[in-house]
Amino acid sequence: MLVHGCSLESPLEHQKEFITPNERFFVCSSGTAPRISAGEYALRIHGDGVRQALTIRYNQLLGMQQRSLPAVLECAGNHRAFFIRVDRKTLRPPSGTADLLWSTGAVGMAEWTGVALRDVLRLAGVKDSALQVCASGSETDSCEGVVRLPMPIDKALDMDTLLALTMNGEPLPVEHGFPVRVLVPGWIGAYSIKWVQDIEVSTKPIWVRRNTTSYVLRGEHWPAGVYQPADGAPITRFNIKSSLALPWPAQLTGGHHTIHGYARSSGSPVASVLWSDDGGRHWRNAVLGEHNDKYGWVRFEFEWHVTAGERVLMTRATDSAGRAQPDAVKFNAGGYLYNGVHPHPVTVS
Repeated sequence: MLVHGCSLESPLEHQKEFITPNERFFVCSSGTAPRISAGEYALRIHGDGVRQALTIRYNQLLGMQQRSLPAVLECAGNHRAFFIRVDRKTLRPPSGTADLLWSTGAVGMAEWTGVALRDVLRLAGVKDSALQVCASGSETDSCEGVVRLPMPIDKALDMDTLLALTMNGEPLPVEHGFPVRVLVPGWIGAYSIKWVQDIEVSTKPIWVRRNTTSYVLRGEHWPAGVYQPADGAPITRFNIKSSLALPWPAQLTGGHHTIHGYARSSGSPVASVLWSDDGGRHWRNAVLGEHNDKYGWVRFEFEWHVTAGERVLMTRATDSAGRAQPDAVKFNAGGYLYNGVHPHPVTVS
């Protein structure tokens, strides 16, 4: 694991299997993980968007109908380093994220089990006028103050948006939100608030640090005046991308190799992954693994026979909705959502 402040990156070259083991799952935190006992845990639902405020305990959540969902969790800043390595850009990330120069390891795949968030919200009586749902974390030393990020009511009431209690069949590890975290599949990890103990349902827009300055697209393509009071365009869904499970740059010996990687999109299975070793002049199909869910990733692989020298690999994923990785990415100062078809240098000895 690579240390970035309070966070840990899990180099993708160590990912061999479909599911990421809990102990190797990346950690993105802006403060110290709080220690909350299951016996003392209480989740407060409130706001002018519900008919009555309520508090629900951990054991009550365990007793509700459980739902399991295989889903990727990915930081919006994953691949951020390629804005520098490939595009030669100068980043201006918001305070608190400047040290998170993620390469390809701010992503992981897990099976999450918990209660549909909508089942809990409906206990409080969601009003027809409800507009947003905003979960808050319990960190006490975060640079953000209270960690919060609202989502639209439709996403909160989606059957796949969970209050997750377990991760890969085990109670959530402390660093991943024990006892309870929100899981918003298909959306950037910033929405999947950890250590959640407070959820506000509002009939009006909620503006917090994460949707005004931290997790917005800033730059010439997103003029701030259009998005006031935010500094740029909001970020919700993550985009389609593929990553090779190799160090960057990589070193291999000459001969035959089976190269693998992982491709994912937001809410659509991956339809194909192409690979090239000649600068994109010729593309060939990689073989996709059997697990290919709409919120998960798919493992792909290809056979590569290579002789000594300097080589460059490239991959391009396309999903079932027709979205494909672009050759170039519009630059944003925070370094978010990089998904361009990028060169992966390999030295072959």
